[in-house]
Amino acid sequence: MAFLKLVRYQNLLLLVFMQLLFRYGFLNLQNIALALTDFQFCILVLSTVCIAAAGYVINNIFDQETDVINNKQVVVGTNISETMAYNIYIALNVLGVGSGFYLSNVIGKPGFALLFIVVSGTLYLYASSLKQSLLIGNLIVAILTAVSVIIVGLFDLFPIITPENQIHLGILFKIILDYALFAFLINFIREIIKDLEDVKGDYNLGMNTLPIALGVERTSRIVLLATGLITVYLFYYIYIYYFENDLYISTLYSLLTVIAPLLFFCIKLNNAKSSKDFKNLSLILKIVLLFGIISIAVNTFNILQNA
Repeated sequence: MAFLKLVRYQNLLLLVFMQLLFRYGFLNLQNIALALTDFQFCILVLSTVCIAAAGYVINNIFDQETDVINNKQVVVGTNISETMAYNIYIALNVLGVGSGFYLSNVIGKPGFALLFIVVSGTLYLYASSLKQSLLIGNLIVAILTAVSVIIVGLFDLFPIITPENQIHLGILFKIILDYALFAFLINFIREIIKDLEDVKGDYNLGMNTLPIALGVERTSRIVLLATGLITVYLFYYIYIYYFENDLYISTLYSLLTVIAPLLFFCIKLNNAKSSKDFKNLSLILKIVLLFGIISIAVNTFNILQNA
């Protein structure tokens, strides 16, 4: 159980679910021969999960003091020694990067292996230093979340592009990029909310997060404005791509599970003051991300129903 808490298994399960959904709830239903076999796709999922888990481990190692101040459960140094945590971190990275290197060579794209190395190194830099920089840490986490979406299309679509299918595969990849942008935006806002939640511990450790630089109230207003703009953008996207294309199931689903919770988030944010309030807001965004990702399968079903 201590190991599961160390690697934050709930987030890893969400990552696995997300990648499986894009593969089997979207790409696999497009009547095209994908680049990866089922076994190779499992290796891709294993690789991304191991690297993400390693990132959580190194983050827990560096966050021991902060977690104590913020009254969070501390695993490293209590249930698992710091030495053991470092060993787990190294093992996960070796397995993750090694699997990525193997898979990249199997599909004839050895250069793709660099992506796994860059992600692994970035997660270490984030935990050790970049996390303390204004907005940079927030951007890194949001970008890496988006990459975990893009990587499915990168490995399953890019290797099979030909002049004949380039337009069709380009459309599919653009859809994946749209979802990656959604994941980026929601996670970027969520990372700032988490900074609002942890402002006390971050301040005591001399970090330079947005709430520390601008204050909790000003940061909350900025997040409220940003979330409002994102909600308007998503509403426009739903209208243009779903409603106007007669995807009424997708439209209703997205309005109820993405737009409505975001509006509720804005209302609750306007009155949020305590760490508990911001923790609940972070959970709302996590739910929005989950249901937003599920919409890829809903959209695919709706399109097939209309065909």
